[in-house]
Amino acid sequence: MPKQTVPQTGDQALVRQINLSLIMHSLRTQAPISRASLSQTTNLNKTTVSDLINELSQRGFVKELGMQSSGTGRPATLLTLNPGAGYIVSAEIAVDFLEVLVTDFAPQTIWQAKEPILPSTSPEIVLDRLVAMLHQASTKGQAVSKNFLGLAVGVPGLVDQATGTILFAPNLKWRNVPLLARLEQEHFGVPIFVDNEANMATLGEHYFGAAKGYNEVLYISANVGLGGGLLRNGQLYRGATGVAAEYGHMTIDPYGERCNCGNYGCWETFVNQNALCKKIVTAIRRGEDSLLAEKIKEQKDCVSVEMIVEAARAGDALAIRAIQEVGRYLGIGIASLLNALNPEIVVLGGILSIASEFLFPAANDEIQKRALPWNRETVKIVSAAHGSDACVKGGIATVYQSVLSLTRS
Repeated sequence: MPKQTVPQTGDQALVRQINLSLIMHSLRTQAPISRASLSQTTNLNKTTVSDLINELSQRGFVKELGMQSSGTGRPATLLTLNPGAGYIVSAEIAVDFLEVLVTDFAPQTIWQAKEPILPSTSPEIVLDRLVAMLHQASTKGQAVSKNFLGLAVGVPGLVDQATGTILFAPNLKWRNVPLLARLEQEHFGVPIFVDNEANMATLGEHYFGAAKGYNEVLYISANVGLGGGLLRNGQLYRGATGVAAEYGHMTIDPYGERCNCGNYGCWETFVNQNALCKKIVTAIRRGEDSLLAEKIKEQKDCVSVEMIVEAARAGDALAIRAIQEVGRYLGIGIASLLNALNPEIVVLGGILSIASEFLFPAANDEIQKRALPWNRETVKIVSAAHGSDACVKGGIATVYQSVLSLTRS
């Protein structure tokens, strides 16, 4: 294993901080683990490891699990991160719902809630409802631990990383909404992170889901819109101004349907839940037979992705064809991204991921035709482990990453 290098500067506090971070990250990925194994993993000497573990134990971040015998020598004490170290709150502002998740440091779910919203609801009303849910979440967390570790909120749009302002959320028609400033008014007293929902979901799948163990990751989130995230060498890639990976706004057809961003023929106009539902409604209006016809009539031309997938599983030809058409456009976009980015793994999240059994074969046909063999033959394409919850799981990962990297007294 390559030797971990630690800066040899006069700032011993900084050196100690880096070493604490090494220990915490090793515990996250390898626990349960002994002090001796931590010494080998981090290339820190045993005395330093014991000293750092003692500090982390006193601060509640690490706990002992018991003894492990290797057959020779003294049994070793196994260590892990302490679930009771504190609680984390994560939230998503989606186009049509608010979701909040509270976990301990394991992270195991303490409480989770979801509320519908209308896309036309004003930012002020949405944020007031979000704040009320966040306070409720904090109360639930305090029942488990008094240590509130951090709060993260994912949004469906571009975010100014310096100010936490939502610059543009096209599917909500929001511009310049000062989300971080609004949350800071509530005096939660913890670090607050605001990011694009797909960026958070990418990190969540990397830490806790389908992309665990991969460092070159392409994440695609298909909901009302189409978002994306990118990991390069295990780190979120943000680009020059912090708004990279807006894959949904790649032009697929310059003469296509107008997108909410103002452009025409964006990828997300072909691959999202509304595009799928529109195909079903349009075909039934033309007189095509479908198991969904009666439901659409009852619900006034409204049909959900779940209903369409259920019909497809029952053999409904229209439902299967509509999902496959969306899948083909999904594959066209993925093929271009494979050629440009050469990831190890592509993770599909969001509501459309529940249709993967019909979506993926159609997408794969296009990928096989359009992606260069050096890019397509080694890549793995999978559904997100957390589906439509990927963003709130990613918010937990965002705070988790901060705690692991910046553990301070």
